Amino acid sequence: MAGVQEVYDLVVKGKAKLIAATVQEALDDGCDPTALLNDGMIAAMDEVGAKFKDGEIFVPEMLVAARAMKKGVEVLKPHLATGVAGAAGKVVIGTVAGDLHDIGKNLVAMMLESAGFEVIDLGVDVPKEKFVEAVEQNPGTKIVCCSALLTTTMPALKDAVALLNTQPFRSEIKVMVGGAPITQEFADEIGADAYTEDAASCAQRAKELVA
Repeated sequence: MAGVQEVYDLVVKGKAKLIAATVQEALDDGCDPTALLNDGMIAAMDEVGAKFKDGEIFVPEMLVAARAMKKGVEVLKPHLATGVAGAAGKVVIGTVAGDLHDIGKNLVAMMLESAGFEVIDLGVDVPKEKFVEAVEQNPGTKIVCCSALLTTTMPALKDAVALLNTQPFRSEIKVMVGGAPITQEFADEIGADAYTEDAASCAQRAKELVA
């Protein structure tokens, strides 16, 4: 009989091929879909995030776990009370203009989805105006995440945050920044609300910011 523990273990181990059938089996056995999501998948991703922080696992393992969770959520979605998948609110995310890196951003997007956010992913090389448009087009956006992975695109990050800071909706959103060359000092200097050094911390911090 499949249950929350089995689902938890499969996410931690990143068994994307097995998870869909196990989730379905758990549902057939009468498991509560919300418990499968919260205690099975989200709790498992919290453990994966903690292991990543402690250096026990690395980005590939984290991606594999997030992928497994995604597969599990696809099976769960129809059984969840509508809106649970984006219950924490909307997050707009993108890599700033001139920067084409997306592995870190994709990982953050997956971790945010795992934490219950609805993620609007703008992709890479995003002009600053596009971040503003995305917030305007998506009422209920709580957080804007901008990433820069090159020292040469840090000015573009600064410009994106500066533009967001002048918007009428600024008091309703939190601006998070991240990427290899970014520091807490730089985040403070450009007027961002939060900086995190990795994807696991980002999801954790995002939850705190909207709590």
